[in-house]
Formats: sequence, structure tokens, C-alpha cells
Amino acid sequence: MRRGLFITIEGPDGSGKSTQIQFMKEYFEANGIPCLFTREPGGTSIGEKLRSIILDKDNAEMCDMTEALLYAASRAQHVEELIKPALDSGKVVVCDRFIDSSIAYQGYGRELGDAVRVINEYAVCGCMPDVTYLMELDPSIGKSRINADVQDRLELERIEFHNRVYDGYKEIAKLYDERFVEVNAAREKEAIRNDIIGHLEGILKDRGLLCR
Repeated sequence: MRRGLFITIEGPDGSGKSTQIQFMKEYFEANGIPCLFTREPGGTSIGEKLRSIILDKDNAEMCDMTEALLYAASRAQHVEELIKPALDSGKVVVCDRFIDSSIAYQGYGRELGDAVRVINEYAVCGCMPDVTYLMELDPSIGKSRINADVQDRLELERIEFHNRVYDGYKEIAKLYDERFVEVNAAREKEAIRNDIIGHLEGILKDRGLLCR
């Protein structure tokens, strides 16, 4: 059986990823395409427990390397338990954040450097996205969209941190331009949807996953 299609969606907090993922879900279901939607950190029982630790505002004392290693641990479980089996069965997998988030947030944002990439290459065991949609939005705009009362530990970081993360994403997109699709996320959500779905349709047709 042909390997499925692995799609990730990345971007700053508040950039509209969740909205576009919902549009993707509706599209795949309407076209009868077998798909799996998941998220990071999380996706598995172990991963969701790690997510609650990583994002808990009460864990302010967490050191940067602990944070990076917890993300990688969640990802290793996610790939082994959920993502690889779904791809091997021919499904489309759509993941809200993946390895690029760690490189952007911990590598650039926390300034841990290339160690984050190395750690996560072990975690994913060669399971990399086929296409990554990067939602591009000024971090100050994205941050303002999230109510302060519900912001998690990382969302509460100072704007300087989020600016480093965003700059990191831009650098990563340059390095892996063969799989990154940069999306202007400052527009109306329907216009963004049309761009993403239009690009996706071409890939799905090439893979024989969409007949029309």
C-alpha cells in the first residue's frame, strides 16, 4: 500500500491554525479521503499528559532543556503510536505543529540552537512532513488574539521570545523551501482557506487521492 500524505501546519500562536485545520477536515470528509487529525504536543494518552505538564502556567520553573526534551518525548510517542501507523495504512495525516515548532520555539525562541534539531531527529525516526503550511502573522497580532486569562505557559512569554520564534520559522522555511508553503495569515480566513485547499488539491491529485 502506498504511504499516506503527511501534512503539518505551523505558525505563531494566534495565527489561525485551528480555523484552517477545521477547513481541511471539512474538505477531506466531503471528498471521502481517509484522514487523521492530531496535534502536538499530544495526540496520544502519554503525549496529552506531557502536554499538560509543558503548558501548565504553574510550571514556571521548568528549564529550557527540560521543555525541549519533553516536547521530543511526546513527539517520539506520537510518531510511533499514531502517525507512522496511519501513514503506513495510506491515510492523510494532518498535524497541528510538529518538529518545526520545536526548532522554532526551543531552538530559536529559547536559543538552544541546533541541539533541538538533533534531539528531534531521533524522536521522529525519519518520519517527516510531505508539506508544511506556515501561517505568517506578526506575533504581536497573534498574541493579542488570545485572551490573557486562557494563555498557556508559552503564550504568556514576552513578545521578544515570540519574535525570535517567528524569525526562526522564517529561517526554517528558507532551509526547507521544498516542503514549506508560506501563507499570509493576516487576510480573511476564507481567502486563506482557498489558498491552502487549492494547493492541497494539486498534491492530492498527484498522489491519486482525489479523482475530480
